[in-house]
Amino acid sequence: MLALGFGLTAALIWAFHDLFARKLSQGAALLPILTVVMGAGCLVLIPVALAVGDWDAMTGPAWAIACLSGVGIVMAMGCLYKAFSLAPVRLVSPVVGAYPILSLAAAVLQGRPVSGADWLAVLAICIGITIVAWSTRGDSAEGYAASPAVALAWAAVSAIGFALTFALGQEAARQGADLPVILTGRIVALSIFVALLIWHRGSLAPQRGHFPVLIVMGIIDAVALGLVTAAGGLPRAEYASVSSSLFGVLTVLLAAWFLKESVRPVQWLGIAAVFSGIALLGLQGM
Repeated sequence: MLALGFGLTAALIWAFHDLFARKLSQGAALLPILTVVMGAGCLVLIPVALAVGDWDAMTGPAWAIACLSGVGIVMAMGCLYKAFSLAPVRLVSPVVGAYPILSLAAAVLQGRPVSGADWLAVLAICIGITIVAWSTRGDSAEGYAASPAVALAWAAVSAIGFALTFALGQEAARQGADLPVILTGRIVALSIFVALLIWHRGSLAPQRGHFPVLIVMGIIDAVALGLVTAAGGLPRAEYASVSSSLFGVLTVLLAAWFLKESVRPVQWLGIAAVFSGIALLGLQGM
């Protein structure tokens, strides 16, 4: 149950992070935003990881996998922000949250037992997410910076990135230690974003007015990812990855409340299906 709790807490944190991401990414250059967010997370993690991280436990494979998880972070976060810059939360978040099936598949490949009830729970989550996404197919172009299909493609790639990030991060944590893995992944991701920013001759100056919000986003994102990665050493670690997917639905709820984005009755049906899947996972973990 502890892994499930880690995942649900991460989901709530990411929901607020994504709400800010949707608001700030519209019409803005994304690389400066991503660089500041990732840099803030690293600055918070460095003193903690250096002070209490078990660096002696890190093995060669753990270092290599942790670095690969950083590439997954770039893929997940970059595509997430891009999708949010193109379409409303109600379309993007449910699709990004559809990664649980990939996370459980990774658990199978790693040789961990996955029951039929686990797959049933994931199916319920994915069906709910699909309902929310499918019900937007008749939306007008208002609020979209590109066609819904383009936004969906970016969101789908982001979902793959999240699945890879969680699977690689948890495996690295099992072969090494939590905090060193988390910090290594984020430093690799930050290095990639900085390199891309320099390559495109970007500047952080336009984002100065948003620095306080971006720093908060970086901190809470680091905490959420840390919770999911830390679950790698717990029983049924895949529960953390699966349950954290709830952030997609929670973001829809928050957007409906704060950004006044509409949620149709059929979308509430999808939300109920997701909650049912999460509840089933909880019962399995008891």
